[in-house]
Amino acid sequence: MSEAEAAPPALTLDPRTPEEWAAFRALAHRMVDDTLDHLAGLRDAPAWRRMPDEVRASIRGEPLPWEGAGAEAAYRDYVERVRPYPNGNLHPRFWGWVQGTGTPLGAMADMLAAALNPHLAGFDQAPALVEHQVVAWLAEVVGMPPGASGVLVTGGTMANVLGVAVARHVAAQRAGFDVREDGLQRGGRPCLTLYASAETHGWARKAAELLGLGARALRTVPVDAADRIDLGALAAAVRADRRAGHLPCCAIGTAGTVNTGATDDLAALADFCRGEGLWFHVDGAFGALARLSEELRPLVAGIERADSVGLDLHKWGWLPFGCACALVGDAALHRAAFATAPVYLAGAARGVIAGGLPFADRGVDLTRGFSALKVWLSLKAQGASSWARLIEQNVRDARRLAALVDAHPELELLAPAALNVVCFRYAPPGAPDDAPGDELDAINREVLLRVQESGTAVPSGTTVRGRYAIRVANVNHRSRPEDFDALVEAVVRFGREVARDASRSGAPWGRRVRRPRR
Repeated sequence: MSEAEAAPPALTLDPRTPEEWAAFRALAHRMVDDTLDHLAGLRDAPAWRRMPDEVRASIRGEPLPWEGAGAEAAYRDYVERVRPYPNGNLHPRFWGWVQGTGTPLGAMADMLAAALNPHLAGFDQAPALVEHQVVAWLAEVVGMPPGASGVLVTGGTMANVLGVAVARHVAAQRAGFDVREDGLQRGGRPCLTLYASAETHGWARKAAELLGLGARALRTVPVDAADRIDLGALAAAVRADRRAGHLPCCAIGTAGTVNTGATDDLAALADFCRGEGLWFHVDGAFGALARLSEELRPLVAGIERADSVGLDLHKWGWLPFGCACALVGDAALHRAAFATAPVYLAGAARGVIAGGLPFADRGVDLTRGFSALKVWLSLKAQGASSWARLIEQNVRDARRLAALVDAHPELELLAPAALNVVCFRYAPPGAPDDAPGDELDAINREVLLRVQESGTAVPSGTTVRGRYAIRVANVNHRSRPEDFDALVEAVVRFGREVARDASRSGAPWGRRVRRPRR
C-alpha cells in the first residue's frame, strides 16, 4: 500500500462527496423555507413569549459538544430552542428600545455576504467597492459634501465614538500635541471637554471614558421644554471651561433622542460650533434618515453642516443587526485619526491588495464583515423613496397614537410626539395630578410588564421629567394602525386591573378624584 493510500482523508468542514453536498443542499433549502415561513407568520404569533425554565436550563447547562451531532440535529435544536424565544423585535407590535425589525431581503443579503465571506479592511475587490458606494450614498442622504469619508460599523455607539475620536485628534492638533503618539497622560496639557445634552444617549459617556478623556470631561447640558439642548447653557459651559484653562473640543447634537424623539436645533448648533471652533458631531442613530423625507427634512435641518455623523441602518433602514455608519466630512482628518502602516499590510500597485486597506484606516477594526451588501441590495431593490415613505408612515402612526392617548380619559401623554416616539402612562380617574410619583410609577411598571408578558405588544419603559412612562419607539415597517389601537386597549385594560388591585390594597389615590387635565 502506498503512502498516499494509507494516509487518512484530508479534513474539511465542507461536504465532501456529491451525496453529502446534496444532503446539505436539501437542509439549506429547508432552512430558507422555514425562515421565510416564520417571517410570513409573524402577525399570527405573540409579540413576545417567555422562555420556559427547562429550555433556558437546557441551553445554559449544555456541555461542550466534543463530538458533533450533525447539521440536521443542530438545526433542529435551533428550531426548538432558539427561534421561538427572541426578544420579539421582528413582530409588528414591537416598539421597544428603538430596535429595528429586519427584512427578508436583508436576511438573504446576510446569507450571501456570509457565503462570499470577504475581508472588508479594503483590498482590490468588488465588496470594497460596494461599501465605498454605500458610504457615498449615506453621505448624500445626510447632505455631506462629495468626497466625505465613512465606514460601516456594528452600531450607533461605535459610529458615534469614531466621530468623537476624530474630534479629539483635531482638537489635540490645534493645541499643539499629537494625541495618537503621546496620549493624554502628560502633565501641563489642557483638559479636552465634550458637550452633550441631558437627553443624549449613554454612548457619549462611554466615548469620554474609552478615549481617555474621562467621564468628568463630558459636560451634561440642560434641555429646554422641548427636550432640546439649551444653547444658552451650552455657551455658558464653554465659556466657563475656557476660563478654567480647559480646551472645549466637541459639541454633540442629537437627531432623535432616545427618550422622546426630540431633535436639537442642529442649525443653531452648527452656527455655535463654527463660531467657537468646536467639532460638531451629530448622533443621528435613527433621526438622520428622516432627511430622506421632504416632509420631515426640516426637523433635522443643519445636519448637513456636521463635521461627523453617526447613524444606524438597522433602525430606520430596517436592516438586520448590526449595520451602522460613521461619516466624516473631511476625509483627510478621518484618515489622520486612525491610519497606521504596518509592513505586513502595505499596499501595492497591483494584485489583491492594490489600493491598500482604506477601511482599516477609518476606524478601530481591521477585520470586518460585508454588512454593506444588505444596504446596497436593499436600496437597489426598494429605492430610497420607499424608505422615506416608511419613515413618514412610522411618524404618522406615532402621532396618531399620541392623539389616541391624549383623547383617552385614562391615559396621559408625558411628552410631545416630536418624531416617532410616544411616551405616555395610565392615569386612572382616581389619581390626582399631585399623586406621589412612585404610586403611578408602580402601576405603569406593572402595566408594561403585563402588556409584554401577555404577548400583546412590546413597548419599553423610561422616565420623562421624573415620571415613569410607557414608551413606544416606532421604527417598525410591519406595524399597522390597528396594532396601536390594540396597544391602547391593552394598556387601559391592564391599567384598570392593576389600579383596582391597588385600590383594594389601600392606595391613597384610589379614593380621590383627579382634577381634569384639559
